[in-house]
Amino acid sequence: MFDHLGIGVSNIAASKRFFLQALEPLGVSLAMEGPGSLGLGRDGKPSLWISESTDKPARLHIAISAPTRAQVDAFYAAAMAAGGRDNGAPGLRPHYHPHYYAAFVLDPDGNNIEAVCHQPAP
Repeated sequence: MFDHLGIGVSNIAASKRFFLQALEPLGVSLAMEGPGSLGLGRDGKPSLWISESTDKPARLHIAISAPTRAQVDAFYAAAMAAGGRDNGAPGLRPHYHPHYYAAFVLDPDGNNIEAVCHQPAP
C-alpha cells in the first residue's frame, strides 16, 4: 500500500547509525542521503525516509518484513547492539496469527521498530 514512509528524528547521525546497523540483517541499506535526511531501502529504492526534526509527534510503530525467522533474530541482535531498547524479544505472537514471528526494539527516539516474519517454522 505504501510507496515510502517518512519519520522525524531528533538526531540524524544517531538515527543513521542505529537504523543502518539494525536493519542490515533485513537487507535494508542506505539508498539516498541529503542534507538532514536519508532514505533507507532494499535494492537502492528508498522506502523509509528519516529526517532531523524538532517536532514532537506521537511515537511511531514501523514493521519491516523479514523473509525468515533467523532474520528477525538477527535484526533484534543488531538493533540491541546498535543501542536500541528491548520492546519484545524475538518470538511467536499467536494472538496475531499462528506464524507471526516478530521482535520489537525502540529506536533512539522511542519509536517501536519491528521485524516480522509470517512464514511457518522450517
